[in-house]
Amino acid sequence: MSTTPNRNFWNIEASHIAKNTYNPIRSIVENIVTEPNPNKLMIALSIGDPTTFGNLKPAREVIEAVKESIESGLFNGYAPSTGYQKAREAVAEYSSNEFVKVDPKDVILCSGCSCALDLCITALARPGQNILIPRPGFSIYRTLAEGLGIKVKSYNLLPEYGWEVNLDDLEAQIDENTAAIIINNPSNPCGSVFSRGHLADLLEIAARYYVPIIADEIYEHMVFPGRSFHPLASISVDVPILSCSGLTKRFLVPGWRMGWIIIHDRQNILDKEIRKGLQCLSQRIIGSNTIVQGALPAILQNTPQKFYDDVIETLFEHSRLAYSHISKIPGLKPIMPDGAMYMMVYINLACFTEFKSDLEFVQCMLMEESVFCLPGQCFDYPSYIRLVITVPKDMLVEACLRIQDFCERHHCKTSQTINELGRIEIEY
Repeated sequence: MSTTPNRNFWNIEASHIAKNTYNPIRSIVENIVTEPNPNKLMIALSIGDPTTFGNLKPAREVIEAVKESIESGLFNGYAPSTGYQKAREAVAEYSSNEFVKVDPKDVILCSGCSCALDLCITALARPGQNILIPRPGFSIYRTLAEGLGIKVKSYNLLPEYGWEVNLDDLEAQIDENTAAIIINNPSNPCGSVFSRGHLADLLEIAARYYVPIIADEIYEHMVFPGRSFHPLASISVDVPILSCSGLTKRFLVPGWRMGWIIIHDRQNILDKEIRKGLQCLSQRIIGSNTIVQGALPAILQNTPQKFYDDVIETLFEHSRLAYSHISKIPGLKPIMPDGAMYMMVYINLACFTEFKSDLEFVQCMLMEESVFCLPGQCFDYPSYIRLVITVPKDMLVEACLRIQDFCERHHCKTSQTINELGRIEIEY
């Protein structure tokens, strides 16, 4: 016999997941009340979207592949929740190399790499357990985990060593409740690229404590000359790895929302529960974009190497340009990236005594110079700012000049000393 609830007023509460979900970047950015200088064109070095300014465009072959997918009329309905077989085969072929052979059955297509990360964290960790994430690191790891009641513990990266992982600190964070380690390589926000030897060291720690790894490799292959990208799974023998990637960054189509998980499990450790768990979770949103799935084989097979090379050449040139200029600005110390789309810059706040934090520095620079960078607080790393290097070259040069002007005005040296420094000449 049913009982009628005794309600005489509206009382609709948000769920625990909704209440506990928090995105540090969105929260910090949306609470900045400072307005840009109306007399200067806004230059946003804060947006991790390579398409924002229109100077970086997807390859013609990518556009044609989507057109053909639409015109075929074959991809307007629902697909299997883990993706069409042909699309999964294309990802498996694209992700295979001389060290690892990917089977299509190990591929799960997702609505972007963030969705892939969400499924992996949800499948591996339970409320009360913890996952380990890098510091500095992309805030979405914390957002996804804490909303589910999963604790987050951070392990430190070392700026003086190209943002390599502090191995002792990583090991110290592992306890009996650690469900997974997230490794982000190449890195957002650092632009670092780990060597094969360093990745082997990380795997040795994970193997010693029997902890699986979630590999965020959305910037795979986006490395600068002299560096190489090593997929973590190509090195692992014992450690099960869930590798997350997609079209977003390398193919310059973040809005298309096409990502994937690849299950690397040579010892069949994940077969007991995790593989099925990922398949079940993929059914919550009934699969990813079918039009893009239909185009995926052609996108992954036909995009010319020259397209990839041109993008890398542009990002490398921009990173060298920014590094050269900013390294000459008193009070700032940039760390040259080895890949991805970002550069971290240290702010010596002792040289800017009117600012108590990186956030205050960023707010004032936005107000005076209309240049906006993300403060290190967004990545759990105070006293830094992150620059996005995908903006057009002329805008990047202008931004560097404005940052210089701002720092010279607010640097705590005497005005005479500042004048002696002179204006940094921008050559390009």
